[in-house]
Amino acid sequence: MDYQFHDFKKAGVPEAALAEWLQALGWEALVNRKGTTWRKLDSALQAATQDTPSAGALMRAHPSVIKRPVVRWPDGAFTVGFSPALFAAHYGAR
Repeated sequence: MDYQFHDFKKAGVPEAALAEWLQALGWEALVNRKGTTWRKLDSALQAATQDTPSAGALMRAHPSVIKRPVVRWPDGAFTVGFSPALFAAHYGAR
């Protein structure tokens, strides 16, 4: 399968892509609240992440808080996170 890898830490979060992800997946699916980056954030910043604009600002400022991988499949669908079954379902649908 052809793919394009984008390293958030080195290249930042593509603004247009983030807007698409937020629209397709919702901010709750994208913010990794179990990861190290989230746990290291100030509790006030965590509490302030309540909606799409605040989550978008958080993800631009702290790209590592985004759950990965974010995948756009050939059919245009987006998924976030990895599981063998999820990838098999989308990869097998090609």
